[in-house]
Amino acid sequence: MNTLTKLRTGALTGVSHLQLAENLTDFPEEIFTLADTLEVLDLSNNQLSDLPANFAKLTKLKRLFLSFNQFQHIPRVLSQCPELIMIAFKGNQITEFSEHSLPQSTQWLILTDNQLTQLPDSMGELTKLKKLALAGNQLTHLPVTMQNCTALELVRLSANKLTQLDDWLFELPKLTWLAFAGNEFNRSQQLNHELFPRTPLTEIELDKVIGQGASGIIHSAQWQNSTIAVKLFKGAITSDGYPLDEVNCCLQAQLHPNLIKVLAYIEHNEQLGLAMELIDPSYANLGLPPSLETCTRDTFKDDCHYSTATIYAIAKQLVSTVAHLHQHTLSHGDIYAHNIMINENDEIVFGDFGAATNLVTLSNYQQQQMQRIEVRAIGCLIDDLLSTCNEQSAELIHLQHIAKQCMNENSTKRPSFEYLAVCL
Repeated sequence: MNTLTKLRTGALTGVSHLQLAENLTDFPEEIFTLADTLEVLDLSNNQLSDLPANFAKLTKLKRLFLSFNQFQHIPRVLSQCPELIMIAFKGNQITEFSEHSLPQSTQWLILTDNQLTQLPDSMGELTKLKKLALAGNQLTHLPVTMQNCTALELVRLSANKLTQLDDWLFELPKLTWLAFAGNEFNRSQQLNHELFPRTPLTEIELDKVIGQGASGIIHSAQWQNSTIAVKLFKGAITSDGYPLDEVNCCLQAQLHPNLIKVLAYIEHNEQLGLAMELIDPSYANLGLPPSLETCTRDTFKDDCHYSTATIYAIAKQLVSTVAHLHQHTLSHGDIYAHNIMINENDEIVFGDFGAATNLVTLSNYQQQQMQRIEVRAIGCLIDDLLSTCNEQSAELIHLQHIAKQCMNENSTKRPSFEYLAVCL
């Protein structure tokens, strides 16, 4: 974390990354002294509501973080920033998004948890946009011009007021990770719990925190003479959507050897949670989340290496798991290495239903397209895993071919789950 004092004294001259969180109400003019070098500007967690008219003087700026401020509009000056590729306004009060407010260079746009009721038609001009986070707004529809956003790979639409989704969204050639639970046409109204027991939180003895994500906190716990894991959701809405939708998707998925096993659901004084089997400590994360540089794609530790045999095993289990979800009319929406754990026997467990969506209200065509979207996600995961493999073999060439088929930009030419199972 940098400080305004250091900035004013010139101690930060020449920096490329600046982060200030000092309850700022006005944009510090001293930032312009860094115009020749500044590439990343993080002014999140302040009280800002606007940017200066000459903001585009920051000609080198690539990434701008303005989350958790007081903005009610998208400043139009952003459209004049020549190098800007990433813009984050999470957790403001934005209601106004005027036409042509963003640069056409935009690749990553975060508007999660605002008050937008509509998007401008000029969204269709953002043909380089890869990642779009819109969960937790009040959108009733998407502009049809967005069918021109053919670079889109990840889209988050959960917890809005959408009354339907048009076919063009499911036909975007590179769309790989899509979530849209908690809208007018598919929001859960109550728990669907026929297959799992309910347990009050008072019957569970919580131990230490063992994990935390966007939607909840995971504890180890004691229940019925066993050590289990308990996920307790944080509130009425999370960055991924509504907890009720996530719980229902977990229950709807039922049981599969490669899914984290659900034991019961928790509904106690408006607190929602899940009691789950504790994952054996021999399991470790398959990979790391995407970075600012990779945007949508998996990352791995520098010393991470997977053999073709391991990649085959992972892919085979993953195809079986995702096919199982779609047989239960669910999409996962977040098929990534960091949501998968693996042990030394190449056995995987797959979890995190924060971006899962119940597909039952979609047309048969849209359900089929969602399968093709998630086949593409499997292909991307195989492709990313292969980046860690230093073998030269027929098996590697075969895996590369499978990945390429899965990522075909013509979604109708991607293989089915059944065909993938045979290939693997």
